[in-house]
Amino acid sequence: MNLSEIKKIGIVGAGTMGQGIAQICAMADLHVVLYDINAAMLVTAKKLITRNLDKGIERGKVSEEVKKTTLENIGFSSEFDDLKADVVIEAIVEKLEIKQSLFQKLEALNGADTILASNTSSIPITRIGASLERPEQFVGMHFFNPAHIMKLVEVISGAATSPQVARLINELAKKLGKVPVMAKDAPGFIVNRVARHFYVEGLKVLEEGVADVEAIDRLVEASGFRMGPFRLMDLIGVDTNFSVTSSMFEAFHQDGKFRPSRIQEQKVDAGHHGRKSGRGFYNYK
Repeated sequence: MNLSEIKKIGIVGAGTMGQGIAQICAMADLHVVLYDINAAMLVTAKKLITRNLDKGIERGKVSEEVKKTTLENIGFSSEFDDLKADVVIEAIVEKLEIKQSLFQKLEALNGADTILASNTSSIPITRIGASLERPEQFVGMHFFNPAHIMKLVEVISGAATSPQVARLINELAKKLGKVPVMAKDAPGFIVNRVARHFYVEGLKVLEEGVADVEAIDRLVEASGFRMGPFRLMDLIGVDTNFSVTSSMFEAFHQDGKFRPSRIQEQKVDAGHHGRKSGRGFYNYK
């Protein structure tokens, strides 16, 4: 397969990341099927994608014609059989067993040439692909939130990933207007491994009572960062961020420097997931 032969993209998971990935693929004139087992998620996804496009029009970055074509290019489905595609990208919960089960089903549904890609931000690609019959067709394609805006995409090769597959996904990312970086397989890959302590240390400062949430954010932002750790966790999703930290803590054999925060865990338990829930470390209601 070459880049010109990629016509249809399947995306599993209509949450924040899935919506953004679907939007940019459709804007690149690819036919997209956005799948979610929860039909209500698909309704929400369509509304949010439309809202993103409307904001683009307001800012002069998107035309009415592009909005119309983009929405026409996206199919919203709860039928798993609709995920027969040239490339299928997974954007679901950060749980190894759930991802492995999903990709086994996707592999059985699709042909030998289909590329299966995971948007995982922390789980090793080799580990997910180990349960597949064709692990050479499996690769990491890690977008960053919000996916329709952030330029970076990590393309991660597992131990069995075909170099041709990795190169093709690298080309696909460029077609989507992204800046791809090729990475080797390791917990957290490049960005999340480096950035994890941005969150973890901020949470430790909070746990030790050195400063409150707003003071920590103001200090970091005054140092040149666009967002402090707590504003950024609220944007990404407190639950998503906690899941990634927990995954990396286990992947690094419970190395203390990756220890998840009890304060963050309590936020997750309370349903305070950040902007998407109306409340996180800050109140958005």
